[in-house]
Amino acid sequence: ESASAGEGRGVAGEGRRSDAMRAASRGTGKDRVGRSSKGRRGCPSAPRPTASRAGADGRQRVVGARSSVTPSSSSSSDVKATDFLRSHLKTLAPYTPIEPFEVLSQKLGRAPGDIVKLDANENPYGPPPAVLEALGTMRFPNIYPDPECRRLRGLLAEYVGVPAENILVGCGADELIDLLMRCVLDPGDTIIDTPPTFTMYAFDADVNAARTVQVPRLDGFRIDVDAVCDAVLEHSAKILFVTSPNNPDGGVISDADLKRLLDLPCLVVLDEAYIEFASEESRSGWVLERENMVVFRTFSKSAGLAGLRVGYGIFPTDLITYLWRAKQPYNVSAAAEVAACTALENVEYMDTIRDLLVGERGVMMRQLETISYLEPYKSHSNFILCKVKEGMDAQDLKQRLQDRYGVMVRHYNKALLKGYIRISVGMPEQTQILMAALRDIDDDH
Repeated sequence: ESASAGEGRGVAGEGRRSDAMRAASRGTGKDRVGRSSKGRRGCPSAPRPTASRAGADGRQRVVGARSSVTPSSSSSSDVKATDFLRSHLKTLAPYTPIEPFEVLSQKLGRAPGDIVKLDANENPYGPPPAVLEALGTMRFPNIYPDPECRRLRGLLAEYVGVPAENILVGCGADELIDLLMRCVLDPGDTIIDTPPTFTMYAFDADVNAARTVQVPRLDGFRIDVDAVCDAVLEHSAKILFVTSPNNPDGGVISDADLKRLLDLPCLVVLDEAYIEFASEESRSGWVLERENMVVFRTFSKSAGLAGLRVGYGIFPTDLITYLWRAKQPYNVSAAAEVAACTALENVEYMDTIRDLLVGERGVMMRQLETISYLEPYKSHSNFILCKVKEGMDAQDLKQRLQDRYGVMVRHYNKALLKGYIRISVGMPEQTQILMAALRDIDDDH
């Protein structure tokens, strides 16, 4: 529906431009930006310089020359590109992404294959092999992709267990977070964030000139449900973001706590990017019964498609209508849709890889508990958060693992997480390298 509406707007726009150009050719006295044919708006028309040139027959032709008038350096120097920038963006702190293999390889002087990358919660096994085959034989890359991702949404409906009409696909779940904010939030509106958690919520709120009210988590990284309820009511918040399993600690929210939050007068967004690694079931189906609930999921983790950027959201029927109108028409590439569809046609492979990672998570947890300076937290995801005990600096530990051993782990330069590192679950051989490095440091310690 929205795609066809978008097509209609485009055609109408072309028609209006054509009418304007035809009117201009009939001498309406206006050009396409509404300026008078007598000169620039507010400026008298200068005499047009002319020149005489001989034609092939020897006759003189009068030719209109280009204007010799140029903008003065004094006036142009007073205008800067940033003068037109939205004022709130001038103080926006940039998001800090993880560096890719190629950059790390150059920085560390190591071949990509010699780097143990456990800093971004990526799936080390990658997507099902059939995905690479499908990408290699992809047809029609010269044609724009389906703006509605109909085939993918049909497969997702079977996978998730909700109607395709409630599903919207994005260029990663990150795009959908931003899209939802653009549709729901006016400048100055409030969202509730529960740090430490996924930092894109606060970042996108800043981009959209919204206000973020932070309700820090309790000991053990549990959500302070009472404080969240108070904050929503006090600040008339429009959106509450809840991540389960939570990044960076891997904890999950209980049904009872989630139901309390859903009784609040705000939109509750449940981010389930890591749900495939948890023993708990997805709450995607709850959206069909709750008009104020949205669930986000992704192909980046369990499907191993982080590099192709495919995420999806489950939305209430009334809300999704407006998201369709506001989203970019070709937001998911043809290659990304082919990869995601092929992954869903190979769910058994993804389940096998998930089981391998969950099993390796248990192995890694037991071994991390033997390191004297680390305190690992139980996780329901594909990573483990570790508190770095007194006597060892977390930032220094991260740097030593990187520079000396080529092992990448995540450290956050934020007050609530300065004393922690997060380690992604990798293959058994990567766990062995990681643990050998940690034991070596433990011996020095």
